[in-house]
Order: sequence, then structure tokens, then C-alpha cells
Amino acid sequence: MKLTLLQLVQRVLNDLDSDEVNGIDDTVESNQVALTIQNCYFEMISNRNWPHLRKLIRLDNVGDVTRPNYLKAPENLKEMNFFKYEKYKDGSTRLDQQEVRYKYPDEFLRLIGGRNPDAANIQTVEDFSGTKLLIVNDMAPSYWTSFDDTYIVTDSFNLAVETTLQGSKSQCLAYIHPTWIHDDEFIPDLPVEAFSALLAESTSTASINLKQMANAKSEQKSARQQRWLARKAWRTEGGVRYPDFGRRGRR
Repeated sequence: MKLTLLQLVQRVLNDLDSDEVNGIDDTVESNQVALTIQNCYFEMISNRNWPHLRKLIRLDNVGDVTRPNYLKAPENLKEMNFFKYEKYKDGSTRLDQQEVRYKYPDEFLRLIGGRNPDAANIQTVEDFSGTKLLIVNDMAPSYWTSFDDTYIVTDSFNLAVETTLQGSKSQCLAYIHPTWIHDDEFIPDLPVEAFSALLAESTSTASINLKQMANAKSEQKSARQQRWLARKAWRTEGGVRYPDFGRRGRR
């Protein structure tokens, strides 16, 4: 069962043998517990890539004609796994989507560094650092990288189609950071089975921070729940892929 923030606070306070409350801001202690739950929640979120936080997203526009091969990662992006961009074949209006493959920054620089700057389809683009990049300007992107973890830089763009890359033409699979609302009715964005772990971890942490004493039972519950969640994160088929090394059967 999913719990609201108020319900989580009430259960933690009950385990700590503290006063009952009807709102998370009723007492100083209830507010502190709410903040403890928030901290534990984001710690859980940062520990793994939760399947329910994997979304189909678009990148943001940069809209700078001096950097036509740049797009920007959304503020709530945690990790991007897959990137496609629209392209049109010569003489055709048929929409196609091409996967844009990732290259590490050094590999990307070696790739574009081998291009002829005098070629008609090569355009020199200056990065924010002042470094000059040799970018193809007559084809859709094939490779991308990021030098600062904020801007997505591609190896090419098609000037005949657009003056800059458009976020609306991107298609990405990515993990995003969830939001938090300090409100009684707010429900943390977690799978149902993860609420026990959040409650146990919050109780254990609050016991130490607010009561200056360890809660051995809550610590045991928290450790047990975290181990279970590490094994069972995917709710639908298609989670972790294991190599089979030629063996038959399914792991």
C-alpha cells in the first residue's frame, strides 16, 4: 500500500513513541520527521535507477545558430540511455528516426578531429570553452557526447532542414529525478513494495537523529528491505539482462 507523507510521519512517530499529529507541521518533531523521510527517499532514489522513473522524453532546445549541433538535457534528467533524432532522406518527405550513438568525449573529439576543415560540408562550431569543433552540416546526427553533463553535442546536423537541432525532434529513454512536495497528501514516487523500506529507513534514521538512540529492529527491517529491493526492482518484464554464454534456458 502506498502511503501519504502524513501517514509516513505518523507511523514513524508512533514507532518512536512520540506525540500523535494530524499534520506534518503540527509539531517541530513531526516536521523534522518529514524532512528525514525526504532525505531517506532521495537517498533511495540515488542508489539505483528505478524502472518507474524511466521515461520517454525530449531534449530541450538551445536555439543558438552559432552552436547548431547542440541540445540541452532537461533539469530533472538523471541518466540518458537511448537517443534518436528525426532525419529525412534526400528527395523524400518520409519521416525516419535514426539512433544517435554515444561516444566518450575523447572518442568524439578524435572522430571530428579527423575531418577536413576545408570541405564544403564541414562547419566550424565553437564550444562554450572556446574549443573549435568540425561539424558536418548536411546530415542528421550520428553520434553524440557531452563535455559538461548539461549540453548534448552531436557530430552533425542538416542545414537544409533546420538551422539548429530541435528538441521536439529528439526521442530519448532516460531516468529522471522525481519531485518532492512538503504536503500532508503528497505520496512519494516509489513502487508499492518500496514503501516498507522507506518507512524502516526513516524510522531508523529518525531514531538516531531525534532520539539519539539506535532502533535495532528498524535497522534490521531497513537492511532486509534494501537487500530485497536490490534483487527485485523491475515490475514488468525486461529488467536486467544476463549473458547466457551459450547456455539454454532462462535466468
